[in-house]
Amino acid sequence: MRKVLEEGGAGQVLFVDGGGSLRTALLGGNLARLAWEKGWAGVVVHGAVRDVEELKEVPIGVLALAATPKRSAKEGKGEVDVRLKVLGAQVLPGWFLVADEDGLLLLPEPPSGGQSGG
Repeated sequence: MRKVLEEGGAGQVLFVDGGGSLRTALLGGNLARLAWEKGWAGVVVHGAVRDVEELKEVPIGVLALAATPKRSAKEGKGEVDVRLKVLGAQVLPGWFLVADEDGLLLLPEPPSGGQSGG
């Protein structure tokens, strides 16, 4: 994940599929600060994070399933720009993400500025 974050985000959101595991954290304060410094808008982790107080101070969006104090082993086994299936939903590279404290929406196209009826 560090390698991807170091490349720079240009306002993008990194979606990390940790398989929903809460055993170890995939993101902490140091990586969140790196993400912010490199221009990422946010990180979504389908798994756990750590350093929650530090994460609150970094001005990017961070969503995760839970927090745990245990850091992950850095095995370098991740893949980049792949199709994911998370909780039954497809996550495709290049899709748009709209999020708040309650959850997120994945959209194949950017959301329009206006609302349609209904």
